[in-house]
Amino acid sequence: LKYIAFRRKRSPRDVGPFSGPFLQPFAMTSPMRPSRAAATLMLDDALTKMIHRDGTKGLKHQKNRGMVPLGNHSCFGDFPGDLAPQAWSTVQGKTLGKSASAPGLVRGQEGAMHVGFVGRGGAARGNAPPPPKAGATRPRPVPHSEFRKFYDRGDLPIQIFHGAVGGKIAWKVDVEKLDYHHYLPIFLDGAREQEEPYRFLAVQGVYDMLEKGGPKILPVVPQLIIPMKTALNTRNPVVMCTMLKILQTLIKSGDMIGEALVPYYRQLLPMFNTYKNHNTNLGDGIDYNQRKRLNLGELIHETLEVLETYGGEDAFINIKYMIPTYESCIHA
Repeated sequence: LKYIAFRRKRSPRDVGPFSGPFLQPFAMTSPMRPSRAAATLMLDDALTKMIHRDGTKGLKHQKNRGMVPLGNHSCFGDFPGDLAPQAWSTVQGKTLGKSASAPGLVRGQEGAMHVGFVGRGGAARGNAPPPPKAGATRPRPVPHSEFRKFYDRGDLPIQIFHGAVGGKIAWKVDVEKLDYHHYLPIFLDGAREQEEPYRFLAVQGVYDMLEKGGPKILPVVPQLIIPMKTALNTRNPVVMCTMLKILQTLIKSGDMIGEALVPYYRQLLPMFNTYKNHNTNLGDGIDYNQRKRLNLGELIHETLEVLETYGGEDAFINIKYMIPTYESCIHA
């Protein structure tokens, strides 16, 4: 108890083990309580590294495939091409491959578009190519975010809280005094990042700003549509789950926010319709991972119910227009 009382009496400048007037040029505010969503992402990364020791699920492999943005060679930018010609030699370029439905009697044969599959006398001359995959759910490369640029440049008033309990942000100013029109879209744009510390700072920063925003959030809603749409269009399950959790928190963080999102359903709900039935069929098994809320189908269903509940009288008909299979959770 004496230790707890001592911790509560600490000055706001005493943030982490490296504290003091000479090491911290800005007066830090007390770190806010951690978010489960931001902490879950870090735990999942550590668990993935232990399970997949060959690195096939790691961040480096995703960078080599071009699915995750590449960082800079140094804090001053990239090296010149003539001085470091092999800098990105391991990165694979994104090229367009031949479709599975391209003309040809057999797989790999070209230039046979006008050749029939039945020869003279009815003899078969080959097998028709299989129908192509549409690729509607294939993950897309995650584009660069504005958050990464601003954080590398030192323009964001945040730093990681290096205390006994991780998963917190030490803000250099009070969150209530921030310009939400400027900072909230930047933090939300960085929520699609897959590399630390960008992802943790962006996701945790969004939750901190939504918790303390109050009436300052509603006027910023139109600026949040493009970052959310960009994250959902990546079709990356981790990015989509993170954005869906943020969307639920955004709707519940203030009055009239759910109704303000109704005109933007056409930008947000197409990916909901694509992944609405993306559930895990376990039969009579138990999903011990459900506390992390990473089941995309269930998360989309929860988000649609939140949209309808807080969206007013016009929410259901607009959701039904974009997702015809959705059934109301309010109307009997």
